Amino acid sequence: MAQRDDVDGIVEQWQRERPGMRPEPMAVFGRIYRIARLVGDEQERTYARWSIGRGEFDVLAALRRAGAPYTLAPKALAASLMLTSGGMTGRLDRLERAGLVRRSPDPTDRRGLQVTLTETGRTLVEEAAEAGLAVQRRLLDALPPEDQERLGDLLRTLLGAVTDRDR
Repeated sequence: MAQRDDVDGIVEQWQRERPGMRPEPMAVFGRIYRIARLVGDEQERTYARWSIGRGEFDVLAALRRAGAPYTLAPKALAASLMLTSGGMTGRLDRLERAGLVRRSPDPTDRRGLQVTLTETGRTLVEEAAEAGLAVQRRLLDALPPEDQERLGDLLRTLLGAVTDRDR
């Protein structure tokens, strides 16, 4: 049996105060939220070594994952990161000032722009990604490999259900 945590106490309080409520989903989503928050904070501290936050890392990582020439349209970046165009513009402004990305006209669309990862940006995001993965691996080591795989499968199923319902 796993060690009790704060979420167990919250669920028990609701069960005591509202016996018919059925607060069991709080046990799952409360932990997902807390894990995301704590790991997110750890990732922020890790990326701070490169003077970027998670938001900037996400942009750089999306460009790097796109493959050579590491170029995407701002609209495609915003969609993949679930950002508004205003939110994307702010991130791109900061990254461009830091010399990590370059914006240029889209040669196939006079009205469009392209965002390209600079060589400095590519080096930075590769180093930051390795460091971030090391943090995630260290945290996941609390579970045996087969449980890590099972958890990934369960979360994929849950995410699919939430995504399908959201559509």
